Amino acid sequence: MKTLLLRGGAVAVAAAALLALPTPAAAHEKWFVPDPGSYPTDWAFILRPVTASLLVAVLLATALWRWVAVRFLPAPELGFLRFVGRVVPYVPRLLAIHLGVSLVAAAVTGHFLTHDLEVDELTGGSALLLLEGALGVWFITGIRLRPAAILLALTGPLALLLTGPVGLLSAMDLLGVAVFLSFVPPSDATFGRVEPDPATLRKALLALRLGAGGALLTLAFAEKLANPALARETVHMFPRLDVFALVGIHVPVDTYIAVAGATELLFGLLVISGALPQAAVLVAGIPFNTTLLLFGGTEMLGHLPVYGVFLTLLAYGSNPSTARLVRWLPALRGRAQAPVPATA
Repeated sequence: MKTLLLRGGAVAVAAAALLALPTPAAAHEKWFVPDPGSYPTDWAFILRPVTASLLVAVLLATALWRWVAVRFLPAPELGFLRFVGRVVPYVPRLLAIHLGVSLVAAAVTGHFLTHDLEVDELTGGSALLLLEGALGVWFITGIRLRPAAILLALTGPLALLLTGPVGLLSAMDLLGVAVFLSFVPPSDATFGRVEPDPATLRKALLALRLGAGGALLTLAFAEKLANPALARETVHMFPRLDVFALVGIHVPVDTYIAVAGATELLFGLLVISGALPQAAVLVAGIPFNTTLLLFGGTEMLGHLPVYGVFLTLLAYGSNPSTARLVRWLPALRGRAQAPVPATA
């Protein structure tokens, strides 16, 4: 009993520590600021004492988070959420629907994969949108999705290179979903029920985490830490994003930007680490949901793949038979891995 209390207390402390941080909006500035490409990159912002200190704190917090999870806590870490793990066989089908709706919405509005990449003026842009919409419908149907997932995973990066590397990296969440579905597509059984082998599932989950976490890392730098001018304009246009001011604490706007970027960076690293997925999803879901009140439908449709990723990590992380697979990372030195590691 004492051990259980200590474990539960550790989870509570970790979650409380994250909740104590301000939760800046997770909205994409480029979706709502006119002519976002006109704001210059400023890497010197990262070297400022406040920003640099926050980045070091984020790296230390991520390392501590994973160390505590792997060494001391059970998997799942929050036992009361185990009922969520019952939907595991149907997660690929649900994830495909999230991806499909997002693709159709982006195609209808003239964007490719993400809402900040307009391709109408690109050569072959109409063909890209047609392909995107067709793939979206295909994912929604749930029928034989492995070819659709492979096609998206291959054509997405090639097309996004036309808009630059930042566009490609910011869409990694969708590409991560595509890779996951290429490993674990829904079956032809009722509601797409599928039960993949552990070795395949852990690889699929790693690709999903790398994609979603990589997108968050990219946005933390591209829209905040390395582009403070864009972030300043966003705060100017939407002052309610400054959660410090909302609670009566007045800090310089650059301090807010540094905290916002560091928080988004932290969420991305926690997703990649795979440690304590239940706690991480519950905490990260707060800013992703509160911004819906401010930005509405555009925000909801744009974040559908992220919501699907959160659902996936929460479901697999809540099932005792798959929870440890969520936090699996390849051996750094090529050590032989057991097919289903006891710890990762």
